[in-house]
Amino acid sequence: METITKTATEKLISQLNNLVEINNDRIQGYEKAITETEEKDLKFLFRNMADHSRSYKNELSKEITALGGKPTEGTKNTGKIFRAWMNMKATLTGKNRKEILNSCEFGEDAALEAYDLVLNSTIAFRPSISKMIRDQKKEIQRDHNGIKSLHDSCESEM
Repeated sequence: METITKTATEKLISQLNNLVEINNDRIQGYEKAITETEEKDLKFLFRNMADHSRSYKNELSKEITALGGKPTEGTKNTGKIFRAWMNMKATLTGKNRKEILNSCEFGEDAALEAYDLVLNSTIAFRPSISKMIRDQKKEIQRDHNGIKSLHDSCESEM
């Protein structure tokens, strides 16, 4: 692992901002999913998941600021593509529960991949930052598993 130097700090800030971006994607994606369903159970679930990402974003932003960086307000290009794809699918499928859950599972896969990339990087993290990232990933994995379970139950109902 790299020692903490100015360059390493800049890399760390960049990696943390990548996670902020993926959480911004999750927030926007779940807000979009809320509008794509009439089902109250899904609306409740999606609100909770968007709230989780708001909390993660706030935690990450505090660390970025403490490191002397500026938290990003943007999203990843892949998130924009995901939301456009979700929009198209919702239009074509008539806001079908299974398809909405499928889109959400796709988004959760991307979020988990982003966290894995950061956790597997060679950047030296303070233990508290590393723990925060691992804890957030664990919660996102739990959200992913919940979405997958609901999606799979749609499959078994067919």
